[in-house]
Amino acid sequence: MNKTKSIISILVFIVFLSIIGFTLFKWVSFGTIDAAGIFFSFLALSYFFNWLNWGHHEGGGEKDELDKHIETQSAKIGYYVLMILSGLILFISEGTGSFNEIDNYPLVIVVGLTCYRSYYRIHIFKEV
Repeated sequence: MNKTKSIISILVFIVFLSIIGFTLFKWVSFGTIDAAGIFFSFLALSYFFNWLNWGHHEGGGEKDELDKHIETQSAKIGYYVLMILSGLILFISEGTGSFNEIDNYPLVIVVGLTCYRSYYRIHIFKEV
């Protein structure tokens, strides 16, 4: 990585730390969790990781077959991790294991859509 790219990656990391630090400050000081701060901190973090991996914020350039295969497998694994974590967040945040006692309907819809998407990929396209 040349000097300009390393300076940009450091600046992006500082922006990430600033956003997450301000979000944590608001949480500790005022007892409120700012969803925008969490969202933009993840956005800055993804921007930072793209700079580290590819040298620019838009992601990879040209890819050969191995890169495409690794990317596909990583996406599948990441998707299943996301599906499991969203289900865990649903049941932990609601404090119950019973679907009859859940009141967070938007999160139930998200979990249902992730499960539908994985079912669709496995049984329709036979991608396991």
